[in-house]
Amino acid sequence: MGTAFSWTTNDHLTIYGIDWPCPQPRAVVGIVHGLGEHVHRYEHVVAHFHKHQLAAIGYDRRGHGRSGGQRGHTLGIEAFLDEIAHLAVEAEARYPGVPLVLYGHSMGGNLLLNYILRRHPTIQGAIVTAPHITLAFQPSALMVGMGKLMKNIFPGFTQANGLDVNQLSRDKAVIAAYQADPHVHDRLTAKTGMCMLDAAAFLNQYSGAFPVPLLLMHGAADGITSPDGTRAFASRISGPVTLKIWDGLYHEIHNEPEQAQVLDTMTDWIAERVL
Repeated sequence: MGTAFSWTTNDHLTIYGIDWPCPQPRAVVGIVHGLGEHVHRYEHVVAHFHKHQLAAIGYDRRGHGRSGGQRGHTLGIEAFLDEIAHLAVEAEARYPGVPLVLYGHSMGGNLLLNYILRRHPTIQGAIVTAPHITLAFQPSALMVGMGKLMKNIFPGFTQANGLDVNQLSRDKAVIAAYQADPHVHDRLTAKTGMCMLDAAAFLNQYSGAFPVPLLLMHGAADGITSPDGTRAFASRISGPVTLKIWDGLYHEIHNEPEQAQVLDTMTDWIAERVL
């Protein structure tokens, strides 16, 4: 399903992209995935979008999935934001005149919020789930200390990302598939780790207008990123913002047993707010 494409970054990495078209799309959704994973983990989400005449397009972040680069590494926040910008350009070229909604999860949610607030793109809406604004756990002091020490002298210094995979979903099949997936990794470099903590801190202090319609969702039982951080962010921003906290759901709300309700909420919101 879908048609693969690629582009080359300014630092000569090949970024893997995938276009999932549908007949007469009413909108196109651009997918920005989470830490250590890749865009093909969202194929069931795309299938749901297609049922509602929504095309989808996505990519694997540098250092992730089928894209090039050292695993879990970046030059900095701007390199990540440039990839989202390029995805938007690809969507507009492939679907001229079709409304564009960007959808980011976890790390991807953090990056998408930063992209919108820092660059003010011309998009029609954003869906953000379980964004990394504040963490739901205290990261290892040793890991953070090493990251701070190494980010400038050895930015490619790599550690395990510390993600508790059992916190992803209450569905054990999701966990098993994640652990068996050859395109999933647990690598995080000093530069990326510090970059993401800085990007989260920016969101955690931001207040003011949000420039596009936003659907912000989080699982109340998320043990990876904090739903309280998402609630607080929503309380500080103004504009057409919809907040939904899902009782009892873990981090990947789109991979929980209640995923049908979650995905319906996304497509209903697009129909009401964008179309």
